[in-house]
Amino acid sequence: MRTVTMHMVAPHIAPASAFERISDFAAYPDLTDAVEKVVVHPPAPDGSVVSEWLVHFRKGLLHWTERDVIDHAGRTISFTQTIGDFDVFEGRWAVTPEGAGSRVLFEASFDLGMPTLAELLDPVADATLRDNILRITDALLGGVEKVEDGAGR
Repeated sequence: MRTVTMHMVAPHIAPASAFERISDFAAYPDLTDAVEKVVVHPPAPDGSVVSEWLVHFRKGLLHWTERDVIDHAGRTISFTQTIGDFDVFEGRWAVTPEGAGSRVLFEASFDLGMPTLAELLDPVADATLRDNILRITDALLGGVEKVEDGAGR
C-alpha cells in the first residue's frame, strides 16, 4: 500500500471557511476540471455521508464510492472507499490555522490491486493523486502553496 501526505497553506482564507469549502464535495466539479462528478447522499443516522466520485486520472476516469466522516468542530474529514476502482483508498483531510490563513493536510493510502504492476503503476498513481489534490485545493481555496510533500511509500 502506498501513502501520500501533502501539506498546503492557503494564506488568504480562514480555517473555518477553508474547511467548509473542502467539505462541500458537491461543489468540486464546478470549481475544478480534475473532478467530473460527485454525488453526495443524505447523511446516515451516524452522521457519516456517502459520496460517489468520478475523477479524471491521466487519460481516463476513476470511479469510487466512499463513506466520509466529517467533523466540523475538529475540521477533519476521514474517508474510506466502500466500492470502486481502487482495492483500497482511505485517508483524511485536516484544516488548522496558519498565520492569518489555513494549513491543509491531505493524507491518503491506496492500493490499486495489481501487485505485479505496482512497481510501475503506483508511482504514476501517486504523482497523479498529488497533482489532482493540489489542483482541487487550489481551486477550492483561491490559491495554495505546497509546503510539505511526504514521499510515497
